[in-house]
Amino acid sequence: MKNMFNKVGAIVLILSLGLGCNAVKNANNTQKGAVIGTTGGAVIGGVIGNNVGKGNTVLGAIIGGVVGGVAGGYIGNRMDRQAERIQEEIPGAEVTRVGEGINVTFNEGAGVYFDTNKSNIKGTSVETLNKLAGVFKEYPKTVILVEGHTDSAGTDEYNLGLSKLRAESVTNYLISQGLDSSRFTTKWYGEAQPVADNATSEGKSKNRRVEIGIVASEELKQEAIQKTKG
Repeated sequence: MKNMFNKVGAIVLILSLGLGCNAVKNANNTQKGAVIGTTGGAVIGGVIGNNVGKGNTVLGAIIGGVVGGVAGGYIGNRMDRQAERIQEEIPGAEVTRVGEGINVTFNEGAGVYFDTNKSNIKGTSVETLNKLAGVFKEYPKTVILVEGHTDSAGTDEYNLGLSKLRAESVTNYLISQGLDSSRFTTKWYGEAQPVADNATSEGKSKNRRVEIGIVASEELKQEAIQKTKG
């Protein structure tokens, strides 16, 4: 999947917050941000859609925001800085810059965890979200999508409700740290979008997750266009 992202250069910041997530390598893509998007978000979206298929709603929600060109490089530069700050604040996380966005994977020492059948934020999750909130405050010209997911244990209806509670818990916690609520969109999908095999304990732990997508706000896009004119 990571190789496909690098080839396509989609705008994406996905913070996969869950148990047992594999860390990925840090990379700088300011230059790539200036190249991607010249063919348009719809084309990029089609290419990615053919590769990942259905069920990647974080990625699908942010593809259309690609700017490209010199303005894309301007946005990419700021994403480079934000990626560096996340890595500084959360050493357990390894960060990959992708096009105009960022991909962050948290390992077991720096994730957002939920006890079985629970949705409250506690323990390591509190520390991680506090640090994320701090970085988000430093880069206010972004909008944030929070999505909740579960493993396959329990009924579809129950899991949908549980994923809703977990996603809302993360959103509400971040807002409680002083972030503007208008920056957030919260969604939930229960067990419908697994990233691993629910037949194993390890797979289930990866599927119990909250994903966060972050893209440039309209204000940042307009700033990038104005700053790079000529």
